[in-house]
Amino acid sequence: MLSALTAELEPTLFIFISGILGLLVGSFLNVVIHRLPIMMECEWRLHCAELRGEKPADREVFSLVRPGSRCPACGHAITALENVPVLSWLFLRGRCSACHAPISLRYPLVEMASSLLCAFAAFHFGYGWAAAGAMLLIWSLLALTGIDLDSQLLPDSITLPLLWTGLLFNLFATFVDLPSAVIGAAAGYLSLWLVYWTFKLTTGKEGMGYGDFKLLAALGAWLGWQMLPLTILLSSLLGAVVGITLIVVTKRGRSVPIPFGPYLAVAGMLALFCGKPLTRAYIGFL
Repeated sequence: MLSALTAELEPTLFIFISGILGLLVGSFLNVVIHRLPIMMECEWRLHCAELRGEKPADREVFSLVRPGSRCPACGHAITALENVPVLSWLFLRGRCSACHAPISLRYPLVEMASSLLCAFAAFHFGYGWAAAGAMLLIWSLLALTGIDLDSQLLPDSITLPLLWTGLLFNLFATFVDLPSAVIGAAAGYLSLWLVYWTFKLTTGKEGMGYGDFKLLAALGAWLGWQMLPLTILLSSLLGAVVGITLIVVTKRGRSVPIPFGPYLAVAGMLALFCGKPLTRAYIGFL
């Protein structure tokens, strides 16, 4: 009786702990989404100054951990009690405690998404390397989604380590065998690279950025080449639906660029959890 109860509690406890971990990491992901593009801009400015032969000006150390979190409106230092994931936002009613400037809803949404997706990964894969890898992939995709929505950038500092980490996880066939992962990485990059150049040569315009190639290559490294058709199909459908909705509802101009990274990220998560049944479904439909 006791052993049966323990066997039932262990998976539940793992799911609960994974959800809490996702909540905490989600709070850090908000920092990454906000600060990494600023860090990249600072690095670009520094390199430009060096190329011009100028002495770089002394500047405050700015990284993912320094300086401490502050309100962007008034500079109020955020205390530990004001930094509790989700709960602090609800307690503060979405406003800074000092100046009452609004705090973006994105912060609790990212934290909750990270928590729920990590808990589902623990439920779906069970205790082991697959769940750990799935959480790492989820965190990376959430960070890339937020950054791409804000700045239309997919930083190499996330996409390239994500690609190599996917290959390393699949050394032992965690998600797919290693040959499928290697072919997936190459095919993922080349497929969007070909689309990019075909579009550019026929229209003279750039239809997407190189970061999209690297992100799809990373997804191919994690999920294998077998999931690439589904990922491309789902991301294209999502992008088309959202793009048409923005044009119709918000009167957004057709020439305004729409980041493709978030749709690749959502499609990648769907392929991670439901790839095989979804692939069987659309093959059967065809």
